Amino acid sequence: MIASHQPNEALANVKATAPTQSPMEAACSHLKSAGLRITRPRLAILEALIARSEPASIEQIHETVGADKCDLVTVYRCISAFEDIRLVRRALVVDGTCLYALNLGRPTRYHVVCKQTRRMDEIAGEPAAELALALSKVEEQLKAMGYADVGHMVEFSGTRRETAS
Repeated sequence: MIASHQPNEALANVKATAPTQSPMEAACSHLKSAGLRITRPRLAILEALIARSEPASIEQIHETVGADKCDLVTVYRCISAFEDIRLVRRALVVDGTCLYALNLGRPTRYHVVCKQTRRMDEIAGEPAAELALALSKVEEQLKAMGYADVGHMVEFSGTRRETAS
């Protein structure tokens, strides 16, 4: 037999924390609070967005979802509705194609696209933190000027040099 002594006093000082929502639960909660129904196509589109590590075009989202779950027009309509309620945001425009990313209140991720290869890299670390701070200040200034529903879209592109490994 194994015996263990765990005093109750230690538990008395532990604060109960609310369980964190999964990205899907948070997205569904956002849909409900905006008055939108949760449908199978919307769930499939949300799954596709959650699974991606970088912004995607509507065509890429449709390809991930599969034509058997919903048609391309449905993806366009859902992404438009999601954008209206700020569940997704337009992250980049590459060659005239908008790329979308899920927006669940997490810090916005910024990317740079190589003009030659179309490779997309995330901007991270100190440059990302400085960019987020600068954009936040601009948004606050715009709100102070009387603008509502302030948002932004930042695009970076360049030609990536090949580096020796």
